[in-house]
Amino acid sequence: MLAPHPSLPLTLAEGMATLAHCLFCFDVLAASLEKREHLTLPQANHLWARYQRKDEPGDGIRLENPDLAITQEDEHDSLSDSDPGLEELSADEGEPPTEGPADPPSTLHIPTISRLQAASPSSASTSSTPSSISAASSRQVLDDRSSKTSSSTSIFSFGRPSQQPSPALKEEQYPLFVTWNTVSGRGHKSLRGCIGTFEPQELSAGLTNYALTAAFDDTRFAPIELAELSSLAVHITLLHTFTPCAHSLDWNLGTHGLRISFTYHGRRMGATYLPDVAVEQGWTKDETVVSLMRKAGWTGRSKDWRNVADMRAIRYEGKGEGCGWSTWREWRAWIDQESGETKR
Repeated sequence: MLAPHPSLPLTLAEGMATLAHCLFCFDVLAASLEKREHLTLPQANHLWARYQRKDEPGDGIRLENPDLAITQEDEHDSLSDSDPGLEELSADEGEPPTEGPADPPSTLHIPTISRLQAASPSSASTSSTPSSISAASSRQVLDDRSSKTSSSTSIFSFGRPSQQPSPALKEEQYPLFVTWNTVSGRGHKSLRGCIGTFEPQELSAGLTNYALTAAFDDTRFAPIELAELSSLAVHITLLHTFTPCAHSLDWNLGTHGLRISFTYHGRRMGATYLPDVAVEQGWTKDETVVSLMRKAGWTGRSKDWRNVADMRAIRYEGKGEGCGWSTWREWRAWIDQESGETKR
């Protein structure tokens, strides 16, 4: 049977993508297009939790734990090599830091967004399948961003420094996919970019890399532009539980994603679909496998798909979450408003 990536265990701890992950990816993309710094993932997690409690009494955005003062490091992580015809994908999630001596709550200073309102969206493809990877342009974006940002500069500003160094945040690693869709006025979704990796990634670096890679390097589409922000929705999927299939139909619709590999005309080909693709398209298992083989480059007759040489398959599961631009816009506007009131 087809083996997973050598460094990928067959069973990973089940991870759940969150709205904070989605908002973070939106902020990464918007910041890249608007030429500004983006929030870090720990900041996004903290501020989303605060936003959900925004109607409770408070005095602006304040940090309850000084260890959330994350300096803006270069989060550029090298993209992993993908198998033939298979997408790349990345992930990262931080555990709460060990509590140290209590410091006074400190004010958070966030650079304001140059513009939240975007112009009319450009036309988008109606393709609905994940894509292959090309990392050149997003790598350049990350390099450009990091060159403008000092590693000693923090978005969080404190009244006084912590008396002890903050413990390192331990980040779990997951394979992941970032998917960008355009949403019409009637709610119809069209794929705008989808790229991920089966190589486990720390979530901060992984989500940063693939939010940009999916936006700018999906070769089926032109790079996403600023004018399109208001039409976008993002979906994050963290993958786990990779299991070799006894045969190519040894998986369940709506539960498993499928990764296949086979030989055709002397070439090894492969491709993958995320767990929700077949259900969204209304496909049977057979139709899903045929579509996946065509995605990989197979050009045979549909009825002959079982005759390909050395077919191998792996099923996997994934927990996904998504949100639209309006959710991010409202959250980010709240951040800018609260941080502005704190400054005054």
